[in-house]
Amino acid sequence: MSTRVEGMPGAMIVIISGPSGVGKDTIIRTLRERHPDDRRHFVVTYKTRSPRRGETAGVDYQFVNVDEFLRLLVEGELLEASEVHGHWSGTPRDQVATALAEGRDAILKIDVQGADKVKAVVPDALRIFVAPPSAEDRRRRLADRATETAQEQAQRNRDAEREMAHMAEYDHVVVNETDRVEQTADQIDRIIRSEHALHPDRRIVF
Repeated sequence: MSTRVEGMPGAMIVIISGPSGVGKDTIIRTLRERHPDDRRHFVVTYKTRSPRRGETAGVDYQFVNVDEFLRLLVEGELLEASEVHGHWSGTPRDQVATALAEGRDAILKIDVQGADKVKAVVPDALRIFVAPPSAEDRRRRLADRATETAQEQAQRNRDAEREMAHMAEYDHVVVNETDRVEQTADQIDRIIRSEHALHPDRRIVF
């Protein structure tokens, strides 16, 4: 069973969302490399799909089967869980709780559904939406990475339209311009640092 979590003053939950093909994985990787910070923990999400080419289990995601995922869900070990693009995705509660207790930001790379669920539990969570410069650009990026079948790409494109409709609900929107991922990562870093300066005593409780 889950227990009450109360983080150290200033530590935040930072949610980074955006549609498939917008470049979230590359942005996160660039953010970690350009702005290393021991006060940040990048939460490794559970996924029920198979690893894509270039993904490392335990680093990019924690890959589990559906039975194991449902066990984690039933036992209260997930802060949120959603079925996205035909697969389950969930945020490990223990990673978030440990980071906050240590005074570190818990940075979550999750979909819009998951972001809504976390925000309902943690109203003070900071939400950043990463948008593409255009729908055409996003579709091209998705096709170019060649990690999904044509059917899977079509589903992700349909899902992206629904996700983009939620963009205005986020605290910040960052456009990931083509070939400018470093600038995108820099902007997200500035947003996080600005939030710390504005709310140094904020305490996350859930």
